[in-house]
Amino acid sequence: MTAALWRPDGLRERYVRYLAAMHPLVRASVPLLVRAAERCAAEPGDPAARCLAAYYLRHAEEERDHDAWLLDDLAAAGAGPSAVPHPIVVELAGAQYYRIEHEHPVALLGYIAVLEGNAPGPRLADRLAEVTGLPDGAFRTLREHAELDGGHLHDLYRVFDALAPSPARQTAVSVSALHTANLLTRLFLSLAEDNGGHP
Repeated sequence: MTAALWRPDGLRERYVRYLAAMHPLVRASVPLLVRAAERCAAEPGDPAARCLAAYYLRHAEEERDHDAWLLDDLAAAGAGPSAVPHPIVVELAGAQYYRIEHEHPVALLGYIAVLEGNAPGPRLADRLAEVTGLPDGAFRTLREHAELDGGHLHDLYRVFDALAPSPARQTAVSVSALHTANLLTRLFLSLAEDNGGHP
């Protein structure tokens, strides 16, 4: 999915565009998780809601301040956040708000699974640093997520299995995951283009 994004020619500029696009997406993570937990709390008759809310609040704490890492990475690369979020980033986060409010907060698990399941490889930051010539400080987020996201994904699967969701809720999670994967692919392809990364 990311081969075109990480090709060597023009990589320095594309990497900075990637950081700028990821910042608002990561910034949306904690509010999404907190809102999903609140919606679970509004479902007292749902036996799985308490477990799901606890997972979302725990994961929100794990993700807290990761958006600040991206700001630091951007600053180290000599750049800053985008004034306007990439439209696909808005769609990625916005779709989850819709699913949380109008379907069921369990759907957010599909979104998280795709994002955590596409974590950077352990050697990616070193390779990008070598090719781009950017300082090590521009790669903290990649390095941290390469280390953390595998454990986060394992925790998500454990929670999902414990929930034993109904077929309808399994479908909600699957549809959310497929939609997220489609949008994430479109985002990475857009960032890989030479036109500045916007569709």
